Amino acid sequence: MRLRHIAYALLMATALAGCNDTIDGAIDVSKVKNKVEQPLPGRIVAEMQKKNMPRNSPIMIRVFKEEGKMEIWKAKADNRFDKIADYDICAWSGKLGPKVKEGDRQAPEGFYNLTPAHLNPNSKYYLAINTGFPNRYDAVNGRSGSNLMIHGACSSSGCYSMTDAQILEIYAFARDAFRGGQSSVQLQAFPFRMTAENMARHRNSENFEFWKMLKAGYDNFEVTKRPPEVNVCEKKYVFNQQAQGSGQFSAAAACPPMSTPPALTAALASYEKEYQVAYAKAMDKLDGKLWYEPTEAERKAIVAEKRKGRDLAYAPTGTSLAAGKLVEPEEFEKLMAARLAKQTAKPGQILTASTQGSAAKQGRVVLPGTAPGNRSTMSVQTAMAAPAPGAAAPPASQTARPQPDLAQATTTGSVPVPAPNPLAYAAVQPPPETEGKKPFWKFW
Repeated sequence: MRLRHIAYALLMATALAGCNDTIDGAIDVSKVKNKVEQPLPGRIVAEMQKKNMPRNSPIMIRVFKEEGKMEIWKAKADNRFDKIADYDICAWSGKLGPKVKEGDRQAPEGFYNLTPAHLNPNSKYYLAINTGFPNRYDAVNGRSGSNLMIHGACSSSGCYSMTDAQILEIYAFARDAFRGGQSSVQLQAFPFRMTAENMARHRNSENFEFWKMLKAGYDNFEVTKRPPEVNVCEKKYVFNQQAQGSGQFSAAAACPPMSTPPALTAALASYEKEYQVAYAKAMDKLDGKLWYEPTEAERKAIVAEKRKGRDLAYAPTGTSLAAGKLVEPEEFEKLMAARLAKQTAKPGQILTASTQGSAAKQGRVVLPGTAPGNRSTMSVQTAMAAPAPGAAAPPASQTARPQPDLAQATTTGSVPVPAPNPLAYAAVQPPPETEGKKPFWKFW
């Protein structure tokens, strides 16, 4: 009889925890009385218990523009992170690529640290979390912009905009982690999942060198399942690097002598070896094809139905994967010429065959390595071997840095497990001072 009462009490507790959940699992925001203190839904709490994730353990946020996804990763008792939730981004503006200047409508790409001060409970977009743009990398590279947020209301101009129900949960994840003692939540914003096939598909982008730099951080997380330690030197990101001696990291200065823990070096080398094999296969698969990245307008067109019956401010943008496509080089030229024609047309001007032809000539796309008249015999794989147009060459220090000998990395053994997560079961402690912060390599 006593066991029956206990079971009933547990059932009621679970029901109450999810009392604001709707049938499809989303919170009905119209019934939320205190959005800042709204607890996570019962379904998420149950999943956290299943994955052995303490309620207040640290989190990390990952964004993938092209797929239109935002993920929440949370620390388990073993100090590894596991994905606990993912959301469809309702709206992001611009195109793939980093934010460069104020007003370019671009959403940031890079690694950002979010503190409790970045939470905005009074946002006019329901709730908001400032992305922290510009960070040290952005600032030293002359990039500008302000008030770049993750927020509700599904309307974006350089932000990552979610529905109100989604931002309610994301905000709660961050709030609980901060209350558990996490001093900084890492936001990783990527153009796409940095797989071999995706990198091969976008190899001709002017942002390719920048994306290769971001991929180093992506790879570190994939190998360790812990947010990488991020520093900036020589105006570029470096990940999980220990400065030697009295060396320090300075965004504009030369990188100090650095080292990587041997176990991590071996694990990354093994990961890279597998990646190179997959990349070669992807290049063969995509030979003769180019990826046409859609405009924001083209993305919006495929989700136009979602706007019907809603407020005008509600502006979902759709995903680049759904609106883009792989095409032959000739079709790519035509698509880009048509886009240029639309951009150069004056307001009210009717685009005749003559004006379209003129615009097409001005915007003619010539692929790298292509000689006039030889386009039909040129393979995309060969053409893309050269750096993408407009892409900056890697810094001399980067090219000179010794690379792991992948031929010797046939086996790495198991990667050492970090020490138990101090925030997993311990009572809430105040955030440690910067000087006393335990370096990441002590976990290896």
